Amino acid sequence: MSHPGGILEHMFDTQSAGDAAVVDAIVDFARAENQDAARRLTWIGELVARRCADDERAHWACDEWDAAAAEVSAALGITTGRASGEMFMAMSLRHRLPRVAELFLAGSLNYRVCEAITDRTYLIQDRAALTLVDKAIAEDATTWGALSVVKLQRAIDHWVNRYDPGAVRQAQSRSRDRDVVVTVDAGAGTAEIFGRLSATDGEIVKRTLTRIAYSVCDDDPRTVGQRRSDAMGVLASGADRLACLCGNPDCPAADQDGRAASVVVHVLADADVVDAEPDPAMHGEKPQAEPEPPRPRTTSAVMTGNRGIVPAPLLAELIRAGAKVRQLRRPKDEPEPRYRPSTALDEWVRMRDMTCRFPNCEVPAEFCDLDHTIAWPFGPTHPSNLACMCRKHHLLKTFWAGWSERQHPDGAIEWTSPTGRTYITRPGSHLLMPTWDTTTATLAPPKGEPPPSIGIMMPTRRKTRAAQRARRITAERKLNDARVTERNRPPPF
Repeated sequence: MSHPGGILEHMFDTQSAGDAAVVDAIVDFARAENQDAARRLTWIGELVARRCADDERAHWACDEWDAAAAEVSAALGITTGRASGEMFMAMSLRHRLPRVAELFLAGSLNYRVCEAITDRTYLIQDRAALTLVDKAIAEDATTWGALSVVKLQRAIDHWVNRYDPGAVRQAQSRSRDRDVVVTVDAGAGTAEIFGRLSATDGEIVKRTLTRIAYSVCDDDPRTVGQRRSDAMGVLASGADRLACLCGNPDCPAADQDGRAASVVVHVLADADVVDAEPDPAMHGEKPQAEPEPPRPRTTSAVMTGNRGIVPAPLLAELIRAGAKVRQLRRPKDEPEPRYRPSTALDEWVRMRDMTCRFPNCEVPAEFCDLDHTIAWPFGPTHPSNLACMCRKHHLLKTFWAGWSERQHPDGAIEWTSPTGRTYITRPGSHLLMPTWDTTTATLAPPKGEPPPSIGIMMPTRRKTRAAQRARRITAERKLNDARVTERNRPPPF
């Protein structure tokens, strides 16, 4: 009988090794992993140093840092935001923390520890203090062992506080930390909300949700908690009452509650999913006996932006609440005779792509520009020549030399980077709606090369990236300096 790991076991001869040898191998590979990560960041730092040395484009909305981040993102298969974080860490190790970088390259420190060190020393601006902190942490870090996140921060902050107390990254007051985070789990048909409000706003939200939850009749099948949960969507839509789900035709609260008409959330679904029935088990108390498992469906519904699959019963619930259903029409084979696509074509392309089509970009299609792959009028307004592009990557393609793309009739786009590497991105529907044939007509090659964009100017930012960073550091240090002054004030007599 073959074993899935047979090849791997044969390569490393794991079965004949003793326990001590197995642990030694784990340690050796962990050290090698640290060294590989350090080398990767070393080369990322080299790329940034080469690409981000020109101040002439510092005010561009899509500046040199963005251009470099796009290339790192594509090469590593990570988001642009994550690539930017890798670049910042690489430059910190290269220019600010050379002793820590040496330990990282030797494999003595791992990525997590070095990432924390670069973050917790971010506010140090005095070169002498930074040198002292780098030396002290490098001498101390190899003795730390395994630390939790909080303990790791404290170990780093100890040395920052000794040499530059105003650079310790303080946890901001609970008032300044207020925020609301919404995480959508479309597959489960729910979303998780976590946040911090001011006390007065929290009381207002609490009372408003309770009032909306009790706007239905007594026959509504939902629990009070479920009604409060649904009331959050009603509140966000600007409505003031909840639609009752009792099913009684004469119920005064059975009308739509405003959620379906206030905010547009695009869901792409197979035709027969629209005819699905709501699941009564979605509401009310948990049944004593486990319900029969639902029969698997071969069709699906997905939210645009690659946010995941929407359960058919939930989609049926939304439709019953007033969500509009529109049939997505397949575009004609002939190009449209104008630059701006029709509403139908625009909608079809966005549903096909679901997100920005630049490698590893996750910006939802509804927030993207619709871009001609081959510039109009050399390239037609046709689905085989249109793709969703977020504004940042649209600017990158238009104004930064080196990036080129070739679109195929099935919607796949082959990107070529300034260094000649190629990356293929496929429409989001290719993954989530594999039965949907998005192949459109093959276009004739353009006649001649499109001229460069003349008269089009890159949008600019008011402050450069460096100026914004300096401003943030100054503002955070100012808050810290006030705290240090208060801490060092002598006690009253």
